[in-house]
Amino acid sequence: MSFKGEQHPGVQAPTPDSQGFRLNHTMLRIKDPEKALAFYTRVFGMQVMRRLDFDEMGFSLYFLAKLDENEQVPEEQGERTVWTFRQRGLLELTHNWGTETQADFAYHDGNAEPQGFGHICFSVPDLEAAEAWFDANEVEFVKRSDQGKMKDVVFVKDVDGYWIEVVQADRLSALGD
Repeated sequence: MSFKGEQHPGVQAPTPDSQGFRLNHTMLRIKDPEKALAFYTRVFGMQVMRRLDFDEMGFSLYFLAKLDENEQVPEEQGERTVWTFRQRGLLELTHNWGTETQADFAYHDGNAEPQGFGHICFSVPDLEAAEAWFDANEVEFVKRSDQGKMKDVVFVKDVDGYWIEVVQADRLSALGD
């Protein structure tokens, strides 16, 4: 691999100390696991790789992945836990027990003021087909691919109001400067 990354002010060369580090997952807090799991497994085709419960602290973690057909996942729980924490691009949904019964409970989506967290992103093979799928599943759109200044980029919301960017990679070669 010859490409060493773009260079910008603040970028520093990695040291051997970070050799082997990889981004494993990002975490979103969810109000109701049944609704959130239905959304991510049905609409985005993800699978739950591992659920970890923490009784003493009152929360559960759900690790989801979008696997290729030929990927081998260990059946045994301990081995699958290790396998899960070695992956790239997982989504961790964290459920603090009891939030699902609180009618007015909601997490900050990061896009309302004050802004912070923005979104997660899925790449799809066919953006129009994805938009039709979202419509068929009554997914809430923030922005469709033909709207706004950035064409060919879709934003939808999950059941907790988090934004999800959806792109078709081969349409983005001219994006940005």
